[in-house]
Amino acid sequence: MLLTTLYDASARPELALALLVAFLLDVLLGDPAWLYRVVPHPVAAFGKLVERAEARLNRPARGRSALIWRGVVVTLALVLAAGALGWGLAALTHHLPPGGWWISAVIEGLLAYSLLAYRGLHDHVRAVARGLRESLAAARAAAAKIVGRDPQSLDAAGCARAAVESLAENFSDGVVAPLFYFALFGLPGLVAYKAINTLDSMIGYRNARYEAFGMAAARLDDAANWLPSRLTGLLVVAAALVMPGARAKRAFATVLRDAPQHRSPNAGWPEAAFAGALGFALGGPRRYGKDMVADTWIGDGRRALNAADVESALMLYRVAGILIMLVLTSSATTFLGN
Repeated sequence: MLLTTLYDASARPELALALLVAFLLDVLLGDPAWLYRVVPHPVAAFGKLVERAEARLNRPARGRSALIWRGVVVTLALVLAAGALGWGLAALTHHLPPGGWWISAVIEGLLAYSLLAYRGLHDHVRAVARGLRESLAAARAAAAKIVGRDPQSLDAAGCARAAVESLAENFSDGVVAPLFYFALFGLPGLVAYKAINTLDSMIGYRNARYEAFGMAAARLDDAANWLPSRLTGLLVVAAALVMPGARAKRAFATVLRDAPQHRSPNAGWPEAAFAGALGFALGGPRRYGKDMVADTWIGDGRRALNAADVESALMLYRVAGILIMLVLTSSATTFLGN
């Protein structure tokens, strides 16, 4: 694990325990709905700040160049503020609790786990599989919660493909990348990454409203996810090695062939790994609002996916999660045993 960083994580072996605690809590508990009915989710609270900044500063009358620079300033200011907040929280965990470093590690893991999305992503995608077994309307309603495209334009196979694509892409953005930056930089890295990802999800669109103002957010998110997305693809290939029925060799070949063809510089890597491992074809033309996007197909397998195929993708996702757990447990055991 890469721990020698500006944050001096190499001097903090308890970070390995914090990583394990955060991931384990997310797997077991997910997002506690009862808590977020009382207090806002950290990402939702940050999203409110983005909304306010965008409403005040994204004025088309200013001209494209001015909007680009405003977007740069807003993006950097909010990401740096998020990183500073993470640094402050980490500092508190090291000085407030009595009883030893391991308590600090557990508290840091507790703070971090709300910024992971392993369990939540699993449950949302499973809801699509259940909806497919019930009715097309139920599948569309479940898919609408996790995809940006128009759910009413999707048939049953389209809902199934959308669910698998969302599972693949968000496995990178919502699980692997947050763990990666937590491992590198501790809480400051994790919180800053979530700020980058949230900014991109809110203003990083290539449409008339956001193309200029959200350019910095989109480019920064692309850069931040460049390595984690490729690590996610390799992780899915590794999971295919041990999952019955999955094909690791085909997954790897599909990644090499099709990932660079995706319109996103990053999303194609986990999508191609899932498609190749399970014999699917993902991507293809889809509708976002009134716009039709002619995306290329990723993978050369079946396009007519169904509920059972979504469940197969979830099984591959769970196997990959077990591999993550094994790596984190091994790292924690190694560091704590020294």
